[in-house]
Amino acid sequence: MTEILETKKAMILRAAAAIGAEKWTPAEIDQLRRKLLADHGAEGKTGSDYIAFEEEFEDLLHFKTLSDAEVSLMRLDELLRRFKTHGEKAAAERVLVVARLGKRRAEMISRNHKVEAHKRAEKEEIANWFHVWLENPEPFFDWLEVRKQAPDFLEKFPKVEEEE
Repeated sequence: MTEILETKKAMILRAAAAIGAEKWTPAEIDQLRRKLLADHGAEGKTGSDYIAFEEEFEDLLHFKTLSDAEVSLMRLDELLRRFKTHGEKAAAERVLVVARLGKRRAEMISRNHKVEAHKRAEKEEIANWFHVWLENPEPFFDWLEVRKQAPDFLEKFPKVEEEE
């Protein structure tokens, strides 16, 4: 599945480079979608949402802070729901791939002893958030609200309450 996604991504990036748009408005995204169909037939069939997602997916994973991680998960959740609603299985899988990457990145940072202990604890918490969301996205945000009120969370991360 990952190879197919990488191939589709490569097709999109090549077609986008050929068009050479400076800004990707809905009209340019539609033009790109039509070019993909013309150049690749059925293999190039891609929804506009998927193309827009590929253009911005690198920007989805921000978790310098717990608040940033929550926003990233909200954006991933929104995309996953939209793609599932429209039956775009490949795009929905791509969202999950990006979320798994986020979880792995947070886990790696949480184990890096060169990183401050407080930041490692934040990344461990963020990795856990990604794990819970990947396992069961439906109740995740209700769970997260409860988690942020848990005594151990408030003890580890007292500044999060002050930020909100």
